Amino acid sequence: MRPVRIPIESVVLDADLTVSAGASGIVLFAHGSGSSRFSSRNRHVGRQLSDAGLATVLADLLTAEEDRADERARHLRFDIALLETRLVGIADWLLDYEATRGLAIGLFGASTGAGAALAAAAERPDAIAAVVSRGGRPDLAGEALSRVRAPTLLIVGGDDRPVIEANEQALARLGCEKRLVIVPGATHLFEEPGTLDAVARLARDWFLRHLLRAPRRDTR
Repeated sequence: MRPVRIPIESVVLDADLTVSAGASGIVLFAHGSGSSRFSSRNRHVGRQLSDAGLATVLADLLTAEEDRADERARHLRFDIALLETRLVGIADWLLDYEATRGLAIGLFGASTGAGAALAAAAERPDAIAAVVSRGGRPDLAGEALSRVRAPTLLIVGGDDRPVIEANEQALARLGCEKRLVIVPGATHLFEEPGTLDAVARLARDWFLRHLLRAPRRDTR
C-alpha cells in the first residue's frame, strides 16, 4: 500500500493505493456518509480483494477542510453530484496513472457512496466495468440508474429492512446485468460475525468475473 495524492479539478484528494504484480483489475472504494479511506470495514474488504489479485484504491472523497465542514453541517456526505464528480475524476486518473493504466475499473460503494458509484458508472460507461454496493443507497443515483451499463451487485443485510426496499426498487430500474443478495442476520453495517466476510467473498467473485473479461483500453 502506498499513499497517493489525486488532483481533481481545484482540489487534491488523499488515497491509499495497493497494486500487486499482475493485478487483474482495480477496485475503487466509494465510502459511505461520514466515512473516509480509513473505514475499517472497507479496508477489511480491500485486503481480501488484494489477496485475490485485485488492485485497490481507498480514497477520501472530501478534502480535510470539506470533511471538517461536513462534520458540522452533514451536507456534503449526501451531495451525490459532488461525490460522483470526485469518483469520475479518480477513475480518469487511474486510466492515466502508470501503475494502473489499462486495468479494468470496478466501483465498491457503501451507504450513500453506492448512489455516487452508480452515478459515476452511468457517466463513464466505457471505463467502469463492474459495481458492487454494500448496504448501499443505490436509489440516490436517481435517473442515472437507467443508464448504468456495468454489471451491478447489490448486497444488503437481511435485518436492514428499509434498505432492502430501496435496493429492490433500484434493482427494478437497472437495465444492466444485475443481482441482489441478502445476507441473513446482517444489519446495516454488517457487524455480525461472518457477515462482512460474506460481503467480501461476494464482491471478490463479482469483480473477478467481470473485471477479468473487460477489455483493457484507455477510454478517455
